[in-house]
Amino acid sequence: MKQLFLIGIYAGSIALSALSVQANDPSITPVVERLSASAKEEVLPSELTGHLQPQPQTQQASFTSTLAGPPVCDSATCGASQACDGGSSAWDIGCPLLSDEPLLGFLKNQPLDDCWTYSVGGELRYRFMDESNRLRPVDAGRPNSGNYDLWRFTPHLEVKQGDAFTAYVQAIDASIFNRENVSVTPIDQNRSDLLQFYADFTIAEGDEGILRARVGRQFLQYGSQHLVSPLGWSNTFRNFEGIKFYYSSEDWDIDAFATRPVNGAAGNLFRPTSADHPDQSKWFSGVYSTWKGTENQKLDLYWLWLNEEDADRTDRIDGTRHTIGARWEGKHAVKECDRVAGVWNWELEGAYQFGEESFRTGINEDIQAGFVSSVLGYTWSDVAWSPTLKGVFWYGSGDKSPANGTNNTVSTLFPLGHAHWGIIDNLNGSNLLDYSLQGVVKPTSKLTVVSALHWFDKAQSSDPIYNVANAPFPNPAAPGTTATNIGTELDIVATWQASKNLQFQSGYSWFWYGDAVTQDPAINRSDARFFYFMSTLTF
Repeated sequence: MKQLFLIGIYAGSIALSALSVQANDPSITPVVERLSASAKEEVLPSELTGHLQPQPQTQQASFTSTLAGPPVCDSATCGASQACDGGSSAWDIGCPLLSDEPLLGFLKNQPLDDCWTYSVGGELRYRFMDESNRLRPVDAGRPNSGNYDLWRFTPHLEVKQGDAFTAYVQAIDASIFNRENVSVTPIDQNRSDLLQFYADFTIAEGDEGILRARVGRQFLQYGSQHLVSPLGWSNTFRNFEGIKFYYSSEDWDIDAFATRPVNGAAGNLFRPTSADHPDQSKWFSGVYSTWKGTENQKLDLYWLWLNEEDADRTDRIDGTRHTIGARWEGKHAVKECDRVAGVWNWELEGAYQFGEESFRTGINEDIQAGFVSSVLGYTWSDVAWSPTLKGVFWYGSGDKSPANGTNNTVSTLFPLGHAHWGIIDNLNGSNLLDYSLQGVVKPTSKLTVVSALHWFDKAQSSDPIYNVANAPFPNPAAPGTTATNIGTELDIVATWQASKNLQFQSGYSWFWYGDAVTQDPAINRSDARFFYFMSTLTF
């Protein structure tokens, strides 16, 4: 029965549409699909994070037409029903995937009665992965080097009463197959489950702003996703269940939330083939505010609290941990003769953590940790390909004296490490120094190429390396090495946004390990490499 769950939700959504519309109704106007999260939650922090999921774009020429000029319209290229006037859309020539009109436009914002509407949509994503020698633990003798395939299907149904009330349900079927030498992790598989289901409603509205609440299973995403992310790169996403109040005005956005982690990617038990439910021993709560009263600048102020009520694990950063931080971002246009020649952009973020936990020693220790992140970049707006060059720095504190009663290892909580600390996903920001140069070019309006070079070191030689899953390498009980150089990583990612509905992306990464890995017999391995190809269809 459970295997029919996903099909049932989507079939039910389609059936609902038959009650009020027909696909050939001329009164139906396709509209752009509404994304599931709030506008603040959909903004991605940089070009490197922007390649992780398709983003809405304005109408543009296709990649091929950009290279070849206007399309030719004659009897050899036009269908029998085409007017051959040179202005036909992709729908007219039988290529709906290359159209910027929603594939299921006739199921968007359709009326149920005078006050209620519904929308049906979803996303289908495929990714081929080929990797070797990443910082994964060895599982049952698997060398964890090889290739495999990932599929993700996420249909959704939304019912609204104007802006006053929204009910949203999103299912997921995430699978991994054709694997031989790679172990399954919590970010790879989640078969036939509920990803999001919530009610969102207005509490109060006035001239100064509006206060709303969202209750149920949902995504959380804030700032640059150093600390809180729905992990869209993964095959399963990361979800939470609880309540969120959010206020928005001309100058402020303020969120207050109290949630529990739900799926394995959020740190709960890994249930790849059974229904996820919230972790009853752990709370993740906080207040995140954004001041936007200054043009082209934003200031974030936040407090986050991760509280594990059961006995702490000695192999993971956990415990009761408070994070107080601030983030400032902005941009400044450089003008020459009334034209914009370029744009400076910057970001500075820092946070301090305190609390108590029993990580590593098994004895409760005080937490005193933190991180600092900075980005400075420049985009040449009036140069071919609009190149961007930026420098990135990250410092995540490590523990200098593991047995002194104080834990100085910072926790990045629920981050999008893929966007910040290399696409090969070896590291998670704890006990880490990262110096990076990054570049972006746009050869065409639909093609973006991103490259990044990282130099990684341990912040403290006495603290382990922490992989993307927050696991220490080597295990804290192993002797390790006093060397600090983790290695160097080079990433290249190309994204072709064929249309609003269809995106293709491919990336390659090399990781050359340093002495902190090669001189430690517990984790020594050859240099790592990683290749992927991904296609995403949104409807």
